[in-house]
Amino acid sequence: MSQRRKLRVGVIFGGRSGEHEVSLRSAESIIRSLDPSKYEVVPIAITHKGRWLSSQNAMAMLSAGEAIEATLTRGEPMAILPEPRQDGPVDVFFPIVHGTYGEDGTIQGLLELAGVPYVGAGVLGSAVGMDKDVMKRLLREAGLPVGDFWVTRAKDIDTFIQEFSAELPYPVFVKPANLGSSVGITKARNASELPKSLAIAAEFDRKILVEKGTDAREIELSVLGNDDPKASIPGEIIPSRDFYDYQAKYISDDSRLLIPAPLSEEEVREAQALAVRVFQALECSGLARVDLFLDKQTGKFLVNEINTLPGFTSISMYPKLWEASGLSYSDLLDRLIALAMERHSEKKKLRTKV
Repeated sequence: MSQRRKLRVGVIFGGRSGEHEVSLRSAESIIRSLDPSKYEVVPIAITHKGRWLSSQNAMAMLSAGEAIEATLTRGEPMAILPEPRQDGPVDVFFPIVHGTYGEDGTIQGLLELAGVPYVGAGVLGSAVGMDKDVMKRLLREAGLPVGDFWVTRAKDIDTFIQEFSAELPYPVFVKPANLGSSVGITKARNASELPKSLAIAAEFDRKILVEKGTDAREIELSVLGNDDPKASIPGEIIPSRDFYDYQAKYISDDSRLLIPAPLSEEEVREAQALAVRVFQALECSGLARVDLFLDKQTGKFLVNEINTLPGFTSISMYPKLWEASGLSYSDLLDRLIALAMERHSEKKKLRTKV
């Protein structure tokens, strides 16, 4: 009996984003955990300058980071979606490019044009999930609970300060509208701190979100599936700093992750149902992490945001929540790949000609 051929999985990582380093760490965990008896990994890296690398060059960047980018990118540029010719095509792609130019529908659009299966949300779900302004407006239209927020453009910061700085319900959180991993987020406690916060956010995005601060517990859930998604048990984040910023997420070891979150059975069911509704309202598929606030005064949940390509590092909440729900890291990867193949198979049946 002939041995079944391994699936060739193209893991795409890096990218032109403020979350580049987080992507490298996520890819490292995924590549290390994909079952070698089932999969052959094809590493595909995107440098901070946007150059695509594959195979040995990609692995070299994964281990050494951007310090060797200049060495790796000399000579002929790599093709988009590079593949080792002698080994045949990639069967399914696993894009783990967090943030802009990766999580925002751009890579998803490329993979759609190429007609290949890939893990995660499609173009629409990825794009609206990344844009926190559009995301919150769609959720509000769907009748889901969203906190108060304001939006401005980088070029209109001075006007926004003149019109709103005295009226905002401080403290407020100021963040780039299209970024994740808490990059560029600051807390403005009063009107005098607002200009600096807006300027920091404007370094990362043209559109800036200002959110009303809430005295709340931070509850997160992992969602998995396509048309019939399921939510994990909830987890709770108790940050080591004033709020769960980039430092608290990826550098400091002092933040506490409570899995499961200390919630009542009714609160668990409510959080899970809300996470699934968010996932479906934004046309997501494959995976997402939904972040909620549990208001300490009202006891009500608010939707903070969704992450359609959440962190996959060894300490990331998405895989840890599924592990606590009974699904191991390697089994989770199997399921995500199966969901990608399933969705692609269904789309191939659709007519493209009249």
